[in-house]
Amino acid sequence: MAARSTRSSAGKTAVKTDKQAKSTSKASGSRTSIRKLSQKTTARNESPEDSDDHHESEAYVEQDEEPSEAESINSDNLDDDPPAKPLKRKRGAASSSKSSPRKGASPRKKRKEPDHDDQQDSEYELEEGQEIVGRVVEAPKSGQVPPGQISQNTLNFLLQLKRPECNDREWFKLHEPVYRVAEKEWKDFIESFTDVLVTADPQIPHLPPKDVTHRIYRDVRFSNDKTPYKTGFSASFSRSGRKGIFAAYHVYVHVYLPLCTSESDSVIPSQLSSIRPGESLIAAGSWCPGKNELTTIRNNLLRSSTRLRSIISDPTFVGLFGEAKPHPNGLKQNIFGREDELKNAPKGVSKIHKDIDLLRCRSFAVAHRFTDKQVLQPDFKEELGRLVEILRPFVHCLNDLMTLQEADDSDGEEVENEAETEE
Repeated sequence: MAARSTRSSAGKTAVKTDKQAKSTSKASGSRTSIRKLSQKTTARNESPEDSDDHHESEAYVEQDEEPSEAESINSDNLDDDPPAKPLKRKRGAASSSKSSPRKGASPRKKRKEPDHDDQQDSEYELEEGQEIVGRVVEAPKSGQVPPGQISQNTLNFLLQLKRPECNDREWFKLHEPVYRVAEKEWKDFIESFTDVLVTADPQIPHLPPKDVTHRIYRDVRFSNDKTPYKTGFSASFSRSGRKGIFAAYHVYVHVYLPLCTSESDSVIPSQLSSIRPGESLIAAGSWCPGKNELTTIRNNLLRSSTRLRSIISDPTFVGLFGEAKPHPNGLKQNIFGREDELKNAPKGVSKIHKDIDLLRCRSFAVAHRFTDKQVLQPDFKEELGRLVEILRPFVHCLNDLMTLQEADDSDGEEVENEAETEE
C-alpha cells in the first residue's frame, strides 16, 4: 500500500498510516537489536587472533546504521522488504575461534627453548647412521720453532701416540691437525739435514723429503700387533733414497715412555732427558740384507776382513758404539749381538774360522742414541752430520762388500785411504 507524505511550511511532519507505522517501527527495532548484538560480540571477541573479525563486525555495523528521517519516509524505501536478519554468532563459536584460529592465519605458538645439547648437535648435519664421537683438537699455537729444528710439541705428540689408549684411529682422527703440524716440522728438519748429509757423504743424492721419510702408518697385515700407527718419525738415506740394497743412514726421533706409574704419569718429555738417554737415534749399515747380498758380503769377508775390522776397531768408532767383539751376555755391542747374528756357523764355514764372529752376522749395523734434550737443540742436525763423517767409511765399506770385487783387498784399502786423504 502506497503512502503519501506532506510537508508543512512551519516544519517537517510525516504522516503515516497505522500499517506503515508498524512496519517502520518493526524495522527500526530490528536494526537497533542487530547493532547492539554486533557491539557485544565485538567486545567479547576483542583479541589479537580475532582482529580481522573485529574489523568486519565494525564494518557491518557501519553499513547497518539507521537511515536518515528523509530516507525512511521515501516511498521507494517503504515498498522494499525489510532486510534479512544476519546470522547471530553463538558463544560457542566465539570461544572456539580463540582456541583454533581460522584457516590461513599464522598461529602464535610459544617457542620452546632448545636444550644446550640439542643446540650443539644442530651445528652439524649428520647423515643416517652417523654420530658425534668427539671434537677435533686444534694444533698448538705456541712452542713453534724455526724450520730445521724439532719442537717440544712434536715430542709431546709422539709421547701420546705411544700410549695404547691413544694409538687408535679414532684418537688419531681427532688429533690430525696436531699430527699435520708435527709432520711438516719433521719434513722441514729432514730437508735441512739433507744439506748437511750430502756435504758429509757425497755418495748420498740430494732428494726431497717425500723420497726419504717413512709413513707413520704401520703395515699390520702379517703382524700380531695391530697397532695402526708408528710411535716415531724416521727417514732413511742411501744411494737409492729410502729403499734399495745399499747401506744407509737412518735417523729416528722417538720419545722414551716411562713405566705407567702414578709418579711417572706426571713426567713430561723434557724431564725424561735427565733420567736416561732417549730412544731417538742415528743408525748406519745394512739391516738384514737380502740372501744374495748377504752371501756376497760373506764371500768377500772370507777373502779378507781387514778393511772392515780396521773401521769398527777405530777408537772413535769404538767410543760411540762399543768394542769390536761380541758381548759376553749376548747384548748389542758394535755390530754384534742380539738377533743380528747366527747361533752356529754359516753353511760351508768352519766353526773355528778366524773371522767366524763376522761371518755369523746377519746384519751389519750400528746405532747411537740421543737424549730428548739433545733432539731439541738448534744444532741437532749438525751433531748428526758429525756422526755421519764417522760412519761414512763403514757405510762405504759395506757397499763395496755387497758388490763383486775384482781388485785385491789391499787395493781397495788404498783407494779408501786416498779418498779420505783428499777430503
